[in-house]
Amino acid sequence: MRPFRWYMPTCLHFGVDALDLLSRLPLPGKKALLVTGAGGSARRFGHLERVLALLEENACKAVVFDKIHPNPTSTQVDEGAMLAREEGCEFVLGLGGGSSLDASKSIALMLSNEGAYWDYMPTATGKNTVEKNKVPKHPAKPIVAIPTTSGTGSETDPWTVITRLESHEKLGWGCDSTFPQLAIVDPKLMLSVPVAMTAMTGMDAFFHAVEAYLATCHQPGCDALALDVVARIAKWLPRAVEKPQDVEARTQMAWAATEAGICESLSSCISHHSLEHALSAFHPELPHGAGLTMLSSAYFSSLLPAVPERMAELARAMGQKAQAEAFLVGLKKLIFEVGLEGLKLSDYGIRPEAFPVLAKNAFDVMGFLFKLTPMKQDENALIHILQQAWREQEE
Repeated sequence: MRPFRWYMPTCLHFGVDALDLLSRLPLPGKKALLVTGAGGSARRFGHLERVLALLEENACKAVVFDKIHPNPTSTQVDEGAMLAREEGCEFVLGLGGGSSLDASKSIALMLSNEGAYWDYMPTATGKNTVEKNKVPKHPAKPIVAIPTTSGTGSETDPWTVITRLESHEKLGWGCDSTFPQLAIVDPKLMLSVPVAMTAMTGMDAFFHAVEAYLATCHQPGCDALALDVVARIAKWLPRAVEKPQDVEARTQMAWAATEAGICESLSSCISHHSLEHALSAFHPELPHGAGLTMLSSAYFSSLLPAVPERMAELARAMGQKAQAEAFLVGLKKLIFEVGLEGLKLSDYGIRPEAFPVLAKNAFDVMGFLFKLTPMKQDENALIHILQQAWREQEE
C-alpha cells in the first residue's frame, strides 16, 4: 500500500432541515459575503431569503454577490473579492450549485491576497503573469458552503474550478485553506432542482467517485467511500430523476455527492476531467456533468486494459457482473435511466476539426491529472477518445 495523506478539516452538518442550524452554529465572523448564482434560482425558491434570515438570527450581516454564472470566471472572482474588501466581510458563504461554491472559495482566497486571481494559477497563462509562479502569501478567509444541488461535492473538498475566458482555460486548483470550514447539506434544498440538472449533477458526482477509485493515488479510505458512492448513485439517481420530490432519493443523492467530494480530497480526479474542462472552456454553456457524460463511454473504454480489476469492482458496485467490461454496461444503463443517452457533442457546437485544439488544451491547462491517470496518454489518445465519442453519438 502506498503512503497517503488524510486531511479533512470541514465541519459537516448533514440531513433534512439541517439548514435551520445556521441560526445557531458558531460562524467565523459577523459579516459575510454571500455568493450565489446569477440565474436567480436561489431567490425564486426562497433559499436566499431564508439563509439571510437565519444569518440575521445568528447576529451575522451579509452582503449578496449574485453574479456567478455556470463555469464561473476569474473576472467574477476578482469582482466578488473587491466587493468583499469594500464591505469589510470577514468570511465568504457559498449558496448554490458547484459554481457558486467554487467561486466562494476563490473569492475567499482573494479576500486575503492582493492582485488578480489568475496570477496565482500554476499552469498555462498563470505562469506568464508579471510575477511568475506567484504563490498566495495568506490563507483564504473562512468559507461556509451550503449546496443546493447534488453534484460537485465542493462542500467537502478544497478544489475550485474557475475559467479564464480570454484564453479558454478552465482550471481546477485548491489548497488546505480553501476547504470550507463549515458545510451544511440539507436535502430539502435539492427538491427544486430541475430533472435534467438533477441527472447531470448526479453524473458529475458519479464520475468523481469513479475517477478517484481509478486514480493512481487512491487509498483505502477513498476506495471504500468511492464504491459506496457508485452503488448509491446507481440505485438512487434514477429515482431522483423519476420522482424529484422524493425526499429519500434526494437525501441519498445529497450524501452521495458529499461523499464523492470527500473522495476528491482523499484521492483525485483523472484526465477525464482534464478533457471535459477543455470542452467547457471553449463552450461555457456546456454543463460540466453533460460534458463528462458524453465523454464517458469512450474514455473509460480506453482505460479498461490498464485497470481491469478496479473496473470489475466498480461494475460489482453497480449491480453488474464483476467483470471489467460490465462497468461499461452499467454506465450506459445508468445514463439511459436518467435520460441523458441523447446528449451529443455537436449539440453544443463541438466539431471534429476542433479535437486537436481541445486535446492540447487538456494537457496545457490540466496536465497534472494525467500523472494520476492509470495509463499513459498523449494528445493523439485524447483525439481518439473524442472521435470515438463523436461516432457513438452520431451513428
